[in-house]
Amino acid sequence: MNPETSVAPDVSVAEDAHIRLRAGLISLVVAVLMLAAKYQAYRMTRSTAVLSDALESIVNVVAALFALGGLLFAGRPADRSHPYGHGKIEFFSAAFEGGLIAFASVLIVYEVAKSLLAGPEVRQISTGILIVFGAGLVNLGLGWYLVRTGRRYQSLTLVADGQHVITDFWTSVGVVVGLLLVHLTGRAWLDPLVALLVALSLLWTGFRLVRHAAGGLLDEEDPALLSRVLNALQGYVGHGVIRVHHLRAIRSGRFHHVEAHLVVPEFWSVERAHDASEDVAARVIRDLGVEGEMVFHTDPCHRTYCEVCDLGDCPIRREPFLKVTPLTLEEAVQPDMPHPAP
Repeated sequence: MNPETSVAPDVSVAEDAHIRLRAGLISLVVAVLMLAAKYQAYRMTRSTAVLSDALESIVNVVAALFALGGLLFAGRPADRSHPYGHGKIEFFSAAFEGGLIAFASVLIVYEVAKSLLAGPEVRQISTGILIVFGAGLVNLGLGWYLVRTGRRYQSLTLVADGQHVITDFWTSVGVVVGLLLVHLTGRAWLDPLVALLVALSLLWTGFRLVRHAAGGLLDEEDPALLSRVLNALQGYVGHGVIRVHHLRAIRSGRFHHVEAHLVVPEFWSVERAHDASEDVAARVIRDLGVEGEMVFHTDPCHRTYCEVCDLGDCPIRREPFLKVTPLTLEEAVQPDMPHPAP
C-alpha cells in the first residue's frame, strides 16, 4: 500500500521537512476550527447526525496532532541505530489514525442507540445545514491540499490524513442530506439513520488505513514501486549488464532502499563488475527521482545467457547472440537466477 507517488521537486532535505511540517500544522489548526464549528452546529440542532460529524472532527484533531509529531520524528536523519531513517513512524501514525476512526464509529453507534431510545428531536435545521456544509467545503479543500502535498513529498502521514479529511467532507454531505430529508419530511428518525450510515463508512475507512499501514510496517511487496524500479532498469540492460533478479524494495518515509542481483559476464574482474553495478545503481536512483540507495550483488552468468547477452567481445560465448529480451517483474523478483528463453 503504498500510496501513489509523484516525483518531488529538487529540494533539500531540510526544505522538504519544512514543507511537510507546515502542511501538518495547517491540518491541525483547521481541524480545531472545524471541530468548534460542528460542535456549535450540534448544540443548535441536537442532531445525532451532526454529533457524528463532530465526533469525527475530534478524531481529526487528535490524528492531526499525532501526525504532526510523526512528521517531526520522521524528518530526523538516519543514524547508526536507524540506518534507513525514521520514516517508518509514518506507518504507525496512519495506523493510529485508522484506529481512532474506527473508535469514533463505535461512539457514533452508541449515540444512535441513545437517540432511538430517547426519541430523536432535531431543531434549527437550516442553520445546522449551513454550518455543516460550510465546514465540509473547508475540509474538502484541506484534504485535497494534504493528499497533493503528501504524494508530492512522499509522506504517507499527509496522504492518510488528507484522505481521512476528504472522507470527513463526504460525511458532512451525508449529514446535510439527512437534515434536508428531516426538514422536508418531518421524520426525525431519518437523523439517527444517517448517523448510522456515517458510522459504517468510518469503520470501513479506518480498516483500510490500518490495513495499509500494517502492510508498510511488515514491508509488504509494493508492485507499483517495483515496476517503477524495473522500468528504470530496462534502459541499462546490455553491454555486460545481462539480467536482474532477486529485486527487493522497501520504503521508510521518503527514503527508498532497493536491492537486486545483477548478472554479469563471469570473466569480468571484481573491479569491473563493481564499477558497472555502482554506475547502474546511481543512474536508477537518479531516474526514479527519490531519496535512497540501490545495492547490487553481482552474479556470474555461467555462460547460460549467451542468446540474450549483446556483449560483443565475449571470449567465452557458447551460443550466438539473438536479442535482448525485456525484463519482466515476475522474472526480476525471483530469488534464483532465471534462464529466460530469447
